[in-house]
Amino acid sequence: MLISPAFAQAGADAGSAAGLAQFVPLVLIFVIFYFLLVRPQQKKMKDHKAVLEAIRRGDRIVTNGGIVGLVTKVIAEERQLEVEISDGVRVKVMRDMVNTVLSKTEPVSEKADAKADKDASK
Repeated sequence: MLISPAFAQAGADAGSAAGLAQFVPLVLIFVIFYFLLVRPQQKKMKDHKAVLEAIRRGDRIVTNGGIVGLVTKVIAEERQLEVEISDGVRVKVMRDMVNTVLSKTEPVSEKADAKADKDASK
């Protein structure tokens, strides 16, 4: 009616290039999202896993529930820790439920560790 057929045909060619240009900001948003959120979170999880694997007897820890205690025994095959939360009160905690390690101790020799395990089982 008011639009000439030649003008309408010329507009179709420019539409395909504009459609591709609309995806560029979306791709940039995903790239920024990855570098600002995903990568730092993955690094934090990797560091936390390394801290959990390095827990040994004598370390002071805080569980996810907020309980502070001293690790008295590490049960590697069951991924558990025996934690003393008060004098004579020992609880078993899953290693994955440890939130932070407050203080690290020096590595214990194999002989001293075996002797402590024998004494604890008595």
